[in-house]
Formats: sequence, structure tokens, C-alpha cells
Amino acid sequence: MKNNRLIAVIFSLLCVAVSLWVSPTLQAQDEPFYKGKTVRIVVGFTPGGGFDVWARAIAQYIPRHVPGNPKFVVQNMPGAGSMTAANYVYNVAKPDGLTIGTFTPTLYIEQLLGHKEVQYDWAKFSWIGQPERRDRIFYIRADTPYKSIEDIRKAPEPPRCGATGQRTLARLFPMLLDDALGLKFNIVPGYQGAADVNLAIERAEVHCWAGTVGSFFVSEPGRTWAKTGFVRVLIQGGKKRDPRLPDVPTIWELMDRHRTPDTTKRLVGVLLASDELGHPYVGSPGVPADRVKTLREAFVKTMNDPELLGEAIKRDWTVNPTWGDELQAMARDLIGQPPRVKEEIKRFLAK
Repeated sequence: MKNNRLIAVIFSLLCVAVSLWVSPTLQAQDEPFYKGKTVRIVVGFTPGGGFDVWARAIAQYIPRHVPGNPKFVVQNMPGAGSMTAANYVYNVAKPDGLTIGTFTPTLYIEQLLGHKEVQYDWAKFSWIGQPERRDRIFYIRADTPYKSIEDIRKAPEPPRCGATGQRTLARLFPMLLDDALGLKFNIVPGYQGAADVNLAIERAEVHCWAGTVGSFFVSEPGRTWAKTGFVRVLIQGGKKRDPRLPDVPTIWELMDRHRTPDTTKRLVGVLLASDELGHPYVGSPGVPADRVKTLREAFVKTMNDPELLGEAIKRDWTVNPTWGDELQAMARDLIGQPPRVKEEIKRFLAK
């Protein structure tokens, strides 16, 4: 009898000891990983631009949607067209889900070209999402002789199109229209941005510009031009017609109509993909799957946050997000181009 009581006492003491040892462990396991943590958003550009403004808005609203309510801070890391930030996130930042990068979506082109400065594999980033997918449009002053695509094709003197940076789609889109559809343009480079080109269009220094649908309809002077007909939109770069431009064909429709070779179509798809990538947010390669899932879910909730959407309306932002899994698949497809397409890209960009 005494032995049984002794065994019972010993068993009770063991249970207490085990509970004291296990409880903190279980409690630690129950706490969200991000509780008490700080997440950095590394922006590949200087403060004040579109990438920086979006990053600061996301840093403000996303904490409430991440279990544990971590703090998000923005760190600007400009350099090499934002490649410095991409190389940092890929190689230096720990793959712990506490560093997120955002940089220009055209950086995958540098990898396809095999540039030695590239120290990342575009397909291996941990893709989280992007807030503002863009679709390219091509518009021209309505009072010029170029009333249609055929007018441009037959014109004895090609229209003058304003252009910005060497690898921006504002410059590349008219070149793609030449390659794919035989439309000739006189590219006038050197403008600092869309506002400068639009001013040049008003002054009749240039005739045309490859902007974006969002900017055209929500900001000036595009919003006024759309109402007054000062410019005419001739081509869209998206795969579907924007509801606000139901009568304007896409480049894809026109390529089918003009029987553009498949390799050229692939070239167009690869280069226009940067608009679909928008303002991408990525983590380092190797971030644990559960943390990637947490950040992706938080990003979706942030893009549907009523307060963020209200701020977007006030600021004339276009909220047109793409989710992380879709971006991940797109990145793999872009990097997996066959050799003939890579050679076509090199030929095209050497112009």
C-alpha cells in the first residue's frame, strides 16, 4: 500500500516537472514568428519616387495583417538602376523573412543578357506580391496626320516619339511596334520622365508617347486629354482591352492580324512582362515556406484594406495587384527562355 502511495507521489511530481518544462516550449511554439520582430523593406531607389511611396504605404498598413503585428520599416538602397538592392536581398540579407526587397521589374532582362553585374537568379526570389500591375498604351496627338496605324506605316516621315531611359518600356514599346508590326518612329530620347514628354507633346516637339493606362486615366494631363480628345490612343500593350478603351486593339490582336513570327511574339511577351510585374516585393531565396505564406496572405489583405484603398483614391493610385504565386510562376517562365529568344532579345536591345 505504501509503495503504491509512493509511486503515486513520484508520478505526480514527474507530471509537474514535465509540465513546467513543456509549457514554455509549447507557449513559444504558439507565438507567431513575427511577434516583436522588425521587417525591413529595401527599396532600390531614392525617397520620393513611385517605388518608395508604395513601400511606405505598405509598411504602414501591412503590420495589422501579419500575425504578431511586427514593425515594418523602409530602407532606401539606390544604385545601378536598383540592381544594388536586388543583389543585396539575394546574397546578403538572411533568408528569415525579415527582409523584403522592391526594385525595377526589368532586372530579369539583365540576367537574360548574361551581364556580369547580375548576382541573383530572378526565378529564385521568394515572391510576395505587387500592388500596381501596369498595361502599356501608345497615344499620339490627334491633330497630326497619323490618324491610324496604317497612316504611321505609310507615312513618308515617321512621327517623333518621346523616350526616357535606355531600358524603359516607354522607349522599348515603340521599338517593339516597329519589330512586330512594321511601324516606323523617330525616337527622341533624353526626357527625364512622363511629365516632360507630355509637356513636349503639348508643345508639338514630339507627337507620341508610350505611357500606361493607369497614368493616362487617373493623372494629368492624360485625364483631361482622354475627355477632350487631344490625343488618340492607337494601341494597347495588355493582353486584353481595357474597358475604358474598348475600341483600341491590343498589340496581340494586331500581331495575329499581321502574322507576326512566333519568335517576335515571344520577344514582345518577355519585354512587356515587366509591366505585369509592376512594383514587385520579394524575399531572399530560401525563406521558410510558412513565412512566405504568411507574407503573401498579409499582402493580399493589405491590398484589400479599406484604409489603404481610400488613400489610393486620394492619391490617384491604381491598385491592380498580382499575387505571389502568380509572380513566382511568371518569373520562372521569363528566365526559362529558349536560346533563340535570348538571342532575339540581345539583337533587339543592341539597336
